[in-house]
Amino acid sequence: MFNVYCDGGARGNPGPAAAAFVVKDASGQVIHRQGTYLGIATNNQAEYQAVIEAIKWLSTRNMSASFYLDSQLVVNQLMGRFKIKDQTLKIKYLEIMKLIASHKLTIAGFAYIPRAQNSIADFQVNLTLDQKSSV
Repeated sequence: MFNVYCDGGARGNPGPAAAAFVVKDASGQVIHRQGTYLGIATNNQAEYQAVIEAIKWLSTRNMSASFYLDSQLVVNQLMGRFKIKDQTLKIKYLEIMKLIASHKLTIAGFAYIPRAQNSIADFQVNLTLDQKSSV
């Protein structure tokens, strides 16, 4: 079982954005971290993209995972508690569900955690944005 910490951020909303995720094994050891620069996007688009990137990474492994995000909106949408009104987010949601189904992934769930408990993924987002802006 992996624990996947996802975060996305945009400097400006919309603005330069990045998505990131960090994977820990059952003992809490970081086994993978990844950030992706997205160009111009919103915070919510970046949050969704972080989940997509993590699921793509998981699809090459045969492990179940629990996801942790500091976006209550995205967690509640992914869990089916909130409707998705934004068309771009709806497309990203459908991509996530398609990836999970097509790769037969076992996702234990998506849980909200406070930003302070998601600092490892937040750091990766900011590192990705800083590296892109210094180029």
